[in-house]
Amino acid sequence: MALSDLGVESPNCSQPFLGGLTMPDVCVTNHLALFLPLLSTLVTYHPKIGDPCGRVKPVKKPDINYDFIVVGAGAAGPVVAERLSENPDWKVLLIEAGDDEPAGAEIPSYLQAYLGTSMDWNYKTSDEPYACLANNRSCNWPRGKNMGGCTAHHGMAYHRGHAKDYERWVKMGSTGWSWNEVLPYFLMSEDNREIGRVSEKYHGTGGIMTVERFPWQPPFAWDILKAANETKYGVSEDLVGDKITGFTVAQTLSKDGVRQSTAAAYLRPYRNRKNLHVLLNATVTTVLTRNKKAYAVKYVLNKRIYTVKARREIILSAGAINSPKILLDSGIGPKDHLKSVKVPVVHDLPGVGENLHNHVSYGLDFNLDGPVEQELNVDSADLYLYNQTGPLSSTGLAQVTGIIASNFTTEDDPDIQIFFAGYQATCTSKQTIADLQVTNNKQTVRMTSVNIQSRSRGYIRLRNNKSESLPYIRSNELEHFEDKAIIVAGIRVIQAIANTTVMQKRNLKLIKQISEPCSKYEYDSDDYWMCEIQWNTRPENHQAGSCKMGPISDPMAVVDPKLKVHGIEGLRVADASIMPQVVSGNPVAAINMIGERCADFIKKKYLE
Repeated sequence: MALSDLGVESPNCSQPFLGGLTMPDVCVTNHLALFLPLLSTLVTYHPKIGDPCGRVKPVKKPDINYDFIVVGAGAAGPVVAERLSENPDWKVLLIEAGDDEPAGAEIPSYLQAYLGTSMDWNYKTSDEPYACLANNRSCNWPRGKNMGGCTAHHGMAYHRGHAKDYERWVKMGSTGWSWNEVLPYFLMSEDNREIGRVSEKYHGTGGIMTVERFPWQPPFAWDILKAANETKYGVSEDLVGDKITGFTVAQTLSKDGVRQSTAAAYLRPYRNRKNLHVLLNATVTTVLTRNKKAYAVKYVLNKRIYTVKARREIILSAGAINSPKILLDSGIGPKDHLKSVKVPVVHDLPGVGENLHNHVSYGLDFNLDGPVEQELNVDSADLYLYNQTGPLSSTGLAQVTGIIASNFTTEDDPDIQIFFAGYQATCTSKQTIADLQVTNNKQTVRMTSVNIQSRSRGYIRLRNNKSESLPYIRSNELEHFEDKAIIVAGIRVIQAIANTTVMQKRNLKLIKQISEPCSKYEYDSDDYWMCEIQWNTRPENHQAGSCKMGPISDPMAVVDPKLKVHGIEGLRVADASIMPQVVSGNPVAAINMIGERCADFIKKKYLE
């Protein structure tokens, strides 16, 4: 099979992007040994998938000075960099610690396949008192280390939380961040292709990010919606619309069956702007300050240390772990902690690294009648290469979700999310993907209960004064009783779904996996599940809060409502770390919105 046989021409640009991890690099090949390398090559060269000629060409050596330096090309950094570079008089540098995203990551069904590789910071928490007990009291916290950050790894679900989330922010002192005030920034970034099925009251068109459903859903996805109706939990066409609870096949940040990372949407179309430079494989270690004014960053590239200066501002968009770490390494944080690790104190800011939290969950696995259906095969690959439809164009059951309110809250402020996994057209990953385990050689699906209003809070600390050292992370997940009880309430929702007529027709059977420490409790009691949740905790990748936004009167606030770091001129933070409380759902759209708002704050400061 040649490239031309599938309508795939060889790249006609002078420097096509053909690098990064290949699909065989992350897959156990076994019976796919011949098939996977061919598929990987075809995907890499495909103009609509690998997009080898549309990639950003990184600079080899940045200039000495820029107007703005943005650190981190994850969910917010590309948004900030692109919007600032719209002004031709401003020169912008975006610095990313990883490489460009590989072609295989553009395939929606390859969700999570690249986690645990060099594209992942591979963070782990330590000394957890209440969570991940079976994993030596350490929770795995993968974080994207590549262009697009976690938007090249996640499930692409487009969700914003809901109005009550932003009302909470305002009550905590984040004036200007109410639902009505943030909604225009969601709309300006969005190009929703399903207006009519979803309401134009809540959605925009013509923006940078394409929002639509995947082209393919397994039949089991629609069975879940039938089960939701049978149980009276109901179905919602749009969880950010008028009905914010129920089950749905989610809209996603994808375009014509291809993943759309933030880098793909915000950087590639503008790659020829002379005033927008992107530096890859460069790890920012510290922000340099003079008289409480940020003026430069230090970064490591090829084991050498460099400095680049910012005439106007530096924006940290390095994520909920790396943004506070950079501040701490720069001497900005709790003075007692900085002194304890021998980092010179530049500015005493007690909240840096505090207020860390995450969505936490627990999954139940079920067998169905019949053998495993292999969604990744020659036919599905041919179809995807031909027109980007079929099983590879979606995340299988991961595109289905439900939002429910427990007894701890109200219908307009839901606190449970249900995730699903299975029927995903991916290879057997070299890094085990827990959600896709096969049991008894039968088709296996997972249903996961998620607490989306965590009360527990952890922290990030430095281990020493060496910036290359990994941070010490303690999540304290599940410290509060309610955090466990909400997950148990979600388990009861899953059990109700599993016991419906439509699911029983599929002979759905729960796979019991009893942890020895939990065997002392009566099986299926609340106490039993609370034990299992603590032993086999499933952290989500929705970390937030570690550079909390709030007024100067809040001693634990790190940035003000315009995202400026308290006490340091010319320095802002724009990513999930600024959220006083993470939104109640998939957070990526909200992080994109934070990037949009940050750029707008800066434009208004200098241009109005």
